[in-house]
Amino acid sequence: MPNLLEIHDLVTEFDTDEGVVRAVDQVSFEVKPGATLGLVGESGCGKSVTALSVMQLLPNPAGRIVSGNIFFQGLDLTHLSIAEMENLRGNEIGMVFQEPMTALNPVQTIGRQLTEVLHLHTDQSDASALQAAVEILEKVGIPSPEIRLSEYPHQLSGGMRQRVLIAIALICSPSLLIADEPTTALDVTIQAQILDLIENLQKQLGMAVLMITHDLGVIAETCQDVVVMYAGKVVEKGSVFDIFDHPKHPYTQGLLRSIPRLDSPAKSKLEVIDGMVPGLLDLPSGCRFQNRCPLKTAQCEYTSPAMELVNSNHQVSCLNWKNP
Repeated sequence: MPNLLEIHDLVTEFDTDEGVVRAVDQVSFEVKPGATLGLVGESGCGKSVTALSVMQLLPNPAGRIVSGNIFFQGLDLTHLSIAEMENLRGNEIGMVFQEPMTALNPVQTIGRQLTEVLHLHTDQSDASALQAAVEILEKVGIPSPEIRLSEYPHQLSGGMRQRVLIAIALICSPSLLIADEPTTALDVTIQAQILDLIENLQKQLGMAVLMITHDLGVIAETCQDVVVMYAGKVVEKGSVFDIFDHPKHPYTQGLLRSIPRLDSPAKSKLEVIDGMVPGLLDLPSGCRFQNRCPLKTAQCEYTSPAMELVNSNHQVSCLNWKNP
């Protein structure tokens, strides 16, 4: 089957007081129909900007797509008009944003925010839209949905607000759900419930999911394929088994070594990746990971690594990945 979403050499920049920042640099990956792709990396690596580029929601006029293509169901989203993108957003592509308190309108009821999506994309009557809102709230596990329709975001807990965001994203049964850090700021038990909810709804609706997170545990639990980003670039991508069992990029290896393990010796310390992510206004020439890399050679200082095939489904961007 053809890919549902294909991103080719995407470059996204922002104008700032200090100069032009290239937040996403030559990013490419694909999302298969019905599958879950994990986009992982530290804060500031370009994950959310990639998602906003897909949704064409970059802040205007500071942010812009400079080059590259974003194909969704064969349509290049970078060439669509504002009206055409508005028809896709919330209808064919749903998005769960990071902060449920700021993503929801504080002065509109939950019912109003849910039915607004249906009124934008369908010709349902008010009564039919309200019934659909009740059904989607039931589906995402919110008790007494008829009562919740008349409540405001501040009257709900963090977990319930996150469920409402998921309900808004899914009420039109989209083909693709973009979940940007859907478990941020939630306690562990609620995190597990939200991930189970997304997985169950994905199976029911047959949709694809782009899961954006810095949590490798979430990736291992939910995804079939993984894209690892660092300082605006993709450094490794492959199946979840390739990435977790045979990571090739030293950054991916460092991320995996920093995860607590049940079989670790008592009182052992977690490993850390030394150094800091370079600022996007002051990127080094050559490899962007060089100041933190244990495999660094002189060539890394002036040569930017290209993506290389490890196997048919696994690629890495490192000059020295074959070194033990």
